[in-house]
Amino acid sequence: MIKKKNKGWTFIFSLIPGAGEMYMGFMKRGLSIMALFWGVIAVATCLNIGPLTIVLPVIWCYSFFEVHNMNGMTDEEFYALEDDYVFHLGEESFRSRMNGSQNKIIAAILIVAGICILWSQLVDWMHQYIWAILPGRIANAIGAVFDTLPQIVIAILLIAVGIRLIKGKKKELEEKEKEE
Repeated sequence: MIKKKNKGWTFIFSLIPGAGEMYMGFMKRGLSIMALFWGVIAVATCLNIGPLTIVLPVIWCYSFFEVHNMNGMTDEEFYALEDDYVFHLGEESFRSRMNGSQNKIIAAILIVAGICILWSQLVDWMHQYIWAILPGRIANAIGAVFDTLPQIVIAILLIAVGIRLIKGKKKELEEKEKEE
């Protein structure tokens, strides 16, 4: 049985996303929050997408306040909490819960991420060998275009996915209104 913990240690561990949940005994929840936090950092670093890190404060605040809300619960409420992954990866696999459109979105994101990594390697190779023989201004101009292209593609993809999600929600609400 999970027991409430010392408030001082809870505060200290709550400063690290996921660690507070783990300290309180919610290992699955803490692990998924920690993996999400460090995963965003890894993706932003590997793909050179600095703006992606804008979600880090949101993840940190969620984790921090969740731990303090759990610690402030009555004993009955606290003991009724179940440890589960944030993304509900429990008994049933995550992939089997997803419908076809979600699979396509994730597949597209993975493909674009792979293309961006390959592109980055290609640009590095071009910097070393091909652009060394071009005049300075031309090499710099071409290099600037090639260096920013993955970020532009990902930004366009994110905007397209966001618009699609908004349209899908709007369509769902309109269908609900027609039924009523």
